[in-house]
Amino acid sequence: MKKFISAIMVMLIIAGVSYFVWDYWYKPPPVVITADPATERVTNTGKVVGYKENNNTHAWLGVPFAKPPVGELRWKSPLPPDRWEDTLEALEICHACTQIGGPLGNVPPKYYGKAIGSEDCLYLNIWSPEFSPEDIPSAGDRLPVMVWIHGGGNSIGHGGGYNGKYLAEKYDVMVVTINYRLGPFGWFTHPALREKGTPPEDQSGNYGTLDIIRALTWVKHNIAGFGGDPNNVTIFGESAGALNTLSMVLSPKAKGLFHKAISQSGMARSTTFPKGENYKDDNVPGHAFSSREVINKLLIADNVVSDRKAAAAYQNKMSGGEIAEYLRAKNNLDLLRVYSAGPFGMISMPMLFQDGEVIPKGNALELFKNTDNYNPVPIILGTNRDEFKLFMSQNPEFVKRYLGIIVRFKDRDFYELFSQYKSDAWKAIGVDEIASRLSESQEENVYGYRFDWDEEPAILGMDMSMLVGAAHGLEISFVFNNFDRGLGLLDVLFTDDNLPGRKALANSMSSYWAEFAYTGSPKKGRNGEEFEWKAWDSSGIDSDKFIIFDTPEGGGLRMSSDIITLIDLKNGLLEDTSFPSREKHCATYVSLFKDTPLWNDQEYESLGGQ
Repeated sequence: MKKFISAIMVMLIIAGVSYFVWDYWYKPPPVVITADPATERVTNTGKVVGYKENNNTHAWLGVPFAKPPVGELRWKSPLPPDRWEDTLEALEICHACTQIGGPLGNVPPKYYGKAIGSEDCLYLNIWSPEFSPEDIPSAGDRLPVMVWIHGGGNSIGHGGGYNGKYLAEKYDVMVVTINYRLGPFGWFTHPALREKGTPPEDQSGNYGTLDIIRALTWVKHNIAGFGGDPNNVTIFGESAGALNTLSMVLSPKAKGLFHKAISQSGMARSTTFPKGENYKDDNVPGHAFSSREVINKLLIADNVVSDRKAAAAYQNKMSGGEIAEYLRAKNNLDLLRVYSAGPFGMISMPMLFQDGEVIPKGNALELFKNTDNYNPVPIILGTNRDEFKLFMSQNPEFVKRYLGIIVRFKDRDFYELFSQYKSDAWKAIGVDEIASRLSESQEENVYGYRFDWDEEPAILGMDMSMLVGAAHGLEISFVFNNFDRGLGLLDVLFTDDNLPGRKALANSMSSYWAEFAYTGSPKKGRNGEEFEWKAWDSSGIDSDKFIIFDTPEGGGLRMSSDIITLIDLKNGLLEDTSFPSREKHCATYVSLFKDTPLWNDQEYESLGGQ
């Protein structure tokens, strides 16, 4: 008994220390930042001054690129920022946009699970090599610009969670990170917001998308004053940031605002208006958090009605003007609280609406058949080998958790099997299908990659290379060549033991990204000495398609022809006899193909055997 109690005490101490470490992780000792006169620059709305970073780069943080979208400007296209008279000191990261706090959102643990942030959040951050005012590059000497669009399911995160100083220092590029409205403030559609006289962009429901376009417009008009080339802009993003990157490729409103694109773990997805605003039990059902369902939840939360049926009846009697007034009067945090948050704070919601103005109507793969339908540019598309493990590692269906920090598999074999199917499907949808289509329709080069690094340590008896592996989001630190703390849960995977291999891989990956920003082709990296990354070749089944990123221990850098299609994936699943039960076999089929054109009732029933 005493041994048992001692073990419990040890675990509690570990838990307490871990919490302290995490709290410190997000609250490093304050650094006093002072404005450096050498960083004074002129924008079209006023002068700004930044500061000198500790690696001889310059930074400007919290530069407004739009008027705060508050009050009557909620759910409207962003407007240019107001002019300011005095020199603006751009020394601090601005407010995060309204979101639910979580471990991937770069917020302190005390905010996890809580509605936080501000609607006044449309700011960007800039990193540049160090230049005195008289030495700012001009004309043909201006530097490539890399604009980072952060991920987080379009509902968490912020641009200030990423630091571009190492890319700027090592490769002489300008790095810009941006914010955009998140959650229902970024994507929300209801007929009451599309009343007669409303401009088309305001009717689109794609306010977060329009924020990104506004930020790119700001870059076009202002980045030359910092030494950047407005005619050589690369957009790059991860996860939802990659989804948004591909939305820029598709959006006619973004035409000419960028010249290259990189999608890290993205997909080309969009949503119809009915999905975004219908009741979930309509003949054409809406999303569980469509605008009408959200209004139902708000009416119940306000004690106007007692249940959903009464809420729908009440809502149906409201005029469009009353609904719009009711929605705009809601406090941003109260509105967000009616959404259900997942383990990282991400919420489920419809987004990227096919309005025909900002996002074109139709299936992206069909649109990619003809360059008249999208903005053809050199593009990189990639995923991580074990994308889905990040989410499974937090899911009680797959793991047991003791005292909140000790993790064990429920069924290790099924964990690996399910992860492989889900991660392969991500690659098929996010890379192989798109790259195959684009390589046939456009002259500009298309490049693919898969990130395989998985040399993580064991933590509290759990092999993280098995639990997490080459998981979603892990490649970001390698791309930014920055392993400073700040990217959340994944930072604990970076140790002294795996430093040499990951640093060498980071040098290679960041070099490819920089060379792509310069020339539109990653080739042999910025130094010309890397393994040659070839363009996607659709000429044959065995031709080179994508590069694999790994250390020599994992096989090193190499090209591969191993593409995946959803049809092949489904056929393999139907014949797979390695599942531990019919239920798990069926559950995997449902997870992959429910609500997709590949769903087949007969297949599903046959798979279950009943």
